[in-house]
Amino acid sequence: MLSRIYIKNFALIDTLDVSLHNGLQVITGETGAGKSIILGALRLILGERADAKSISNAEEKSIVETEFALNNRFKKFFIENDLDYEHQTIIRREILPSGKSRAFINDVPVTLDVLKELSSQLIDIHSQFETSNLFTSEYQFKIIDGLSENKQIIEEYQYEFSEFQNLKTQLKKLQTQLSENNKESDYKLFLLGELEELHLDDVDYEELQNQLSIQENAGMISENLSQVLSRFHQEEIGILSFFNEAKNKLSKISEVSGSFSELDQRLEESFVEVKDIISELENEAEKIEINPENLELLSELNNRINALFLKHNVSDIAELKEIRDQLAGEQKDASELESNIAEIGESISQKEKTLQSLSVKLSENRGESIPVFVKKAEGLLKKLGLEKAKVDIELQTTPEFNPFGKENIQLLFQANSGFPLKPIQTAISGGERSRVMLAVKKIIAESDELPTLILDEIDTGVSGKVAEEIGNLMREMSEDMQLIVISHLAQVAAKGNNNYKVVKEDVSGKTQSTIITLNTEEKLNEIAQLLSGSKITEAALAQAKELIG
Repeated sequence: MLSRIYIKNFALIDTLDVSLHNGLQVITGETGAGKSIILGALRLILGERADAKSISNAEEKSIVETEFALNNRFKKFFIENDLDYEHQTIIRREILPSGKSRAFINDVPVTLDVLKELSSQLIDIHSQFETSNLFTSEYQFKIIDGLSENKQIIEEYQYEFSEFQNLKTQLKKLQTQLSENNKESDYKLFLLGELEELHLDDVDYEELQNQLSIQENAGMISENLSQVLSRFHQEEIGILSFFNEAKNKLSKISEVSGSFSELDQRLEESFVEVKDIISELENEAEKIEINPENLELLSELNNRINALFLKHNVSDIAELKEIRDQLAGEQKDASELESNIAEIGESISQKEKTLQSLSVKLSENRGESIPVFVKKAEGLLKKLGLEKAKVDIELQTTPEFNPFGKENIQLLFQANSGFPLKPIQTAISGGERSRVMLAVKKIIAESDELPTLILDEIDTGVSGKVAEEIGNLMREMSEDMQLIVISHLAQVAAKGNNNYKVVKEDVSGKTQSTIITLNTEEKLNEIAQLLSGSKITEAALAQAKELIG
């Protein structure tokens, strides 16, 4: 329930502070007094765009603040949005002189999306010019689902439908990705095969270059090694022979002079090292083999590796391995992609079965409730002066699921007898819209927990008996909800549990609008004035008393 409205520095309003109550709250006032300004301020609480032009004093911020009495069903929203739940919750919008706006829930800054989500559950503002939502499928389903007690089913269905749509989006994305991958798949598979054939993990590129160089120069290496070894081993003139003779002579010298001992030792060590070198040279010489077939194999491997270096624009084996691993990973990803597509396809099939079951329940319940809606709506329209009006709801099965089931809806209407029912958007006149919407709101109020409903001059253009019935209807609606009505009808004002008047006056040479709460006598005078005009007559007062009852 909306329990308080506070507005400061907004259009013609300097400061407005009014408390509201449960039941039927009726707001009256002359045309241009500022009722639309109050509604405009309340629309900011619903998250509508703020305009710096609305600020009266451009040097100060504008404030619109509302206080709501909430029940525990709203706790979940506060928990989900990390807000402190308060039974008396305050929602505030501020418009800064710069034109920027801020939103708060219980003094905690929130985004407009969060503000809208909460306020849309608290206030429903309906103007005489805002009946177009009656033409939408969403609103028409809301009407019949309320009567059908489909609330829990439709919530479950829409949750499953949202999951279903998400799965379809995921599937399409993966299928597109797979299609793109498949366009290059054959070529990438060929590249991977080239790299895997080389067994890169077993290739030592530096050793390959060394072996290849040895094979390419085997003749020259063998010949030179042979000559080197020959120089060492030649009898009498060989290096080893000379080295050995020199070592023996130095050994004899060191025996008679200790100063040569160190040199003798060093020469002995060098002689051992030379002999070891000769031994290794002999071993290497034995390994040297002129093998054209081996040379061909090494050359082929080297050429293939160099070709891959050039193809992939790299310069070492490690980079080739990275490319190989990447290509292998892509092949694995493609396999996983196909697996994921299959899994999502199965999930979609399961969702379709669930949605089908729920949509059948929704349709059955709706079908049973259509006659109930028709009877109630036509009865209310008759009271509202549309004695000949006929309504119906047509459901048509669709091949695809939609947010409301597996069917489309069409609200049919005809104000005159003898003519066929037509879709309401083509059959209803401007003068009939408000009364049809009021009847619909009444039906919804009986079957659903509506938020505070604000009706802005929805009763325009009616009088007499119809006006009386509208007042009665609004009073009935207010028994189940808080109903705030802006009206020019005395018959409606007379039914108010609480009455308010919007007035405009000059304060220090500046026109200002505000709202006042009417006591019993002021309410009587206001109703009499609505009946007789600016001059209140005794007859008008008597009639006003009769209307109040």
